[in-house]
Amino acid sequence: MPLPFLTADRAFEEAAADTALPFDDRDQWRRPYRPGPYRVAASALLLLLASYVLVAAVIIAAAGDVTAASLCGALAVLIIAAALRLLRMGTWVSARGVRHVAFLRTQTAPWNAVVTVRTVQQPVRWLGLPRTVQGQALVLVRRDRQGEQATLLTSHNGDFLGRSTAFERAADSVEVWAEEYRPQR
Repeated sequence: MPLPFLTADRAFEEAAADTALPFDDRDQWRRPYRPGPYRVAASALLLLLASYVLVAAVIIAAAGDVTAASLCGALAVLIIAAALRLLRMGTWVSARGVRHVAFLRTQTAPWNAVVTVRTVQQPVRWLGLPRTVQGQALVLVRRDRQGEQATLLTSHNGDFLGRSTAFERAADSVEVWAEEYRPQR
């Protein structure tokens, strides 16, 4: 049985080996890496919880309590939205700039406002929790924020924990996008 998602992934990696920017339409926002296993597992667990809440809503509706069933349905919709947002989190690039999508907030920096994008060795948060460990981070320095650094990727977040080569590849890809589109001064 053919699995088209595997062949598409192989085609992307072969194209990425040929050029650093393997996309035809560079105006479309793209994440230059795949979501990591921890992020996908957390989203899958949330979707599983949402399915149980939806089944509970159907059972409650069959029992005759429409108000409680609609509250359960609304809770399931919120859980599904949280799972989808969790999958959407990360760093996205296009010809227009770089976008950092967090759970509750999205920040976009146009390439002409970017001073530099570089990988640094520093303490980073482990899976987004308050605990910090020594790791690598891809930081963005913006011109309009007086040199303030914003962390785009870390080697210990949900996408790259235990996948150091994937982090290096993703950081290199974002750095290449920055070099390609950032105005040289």
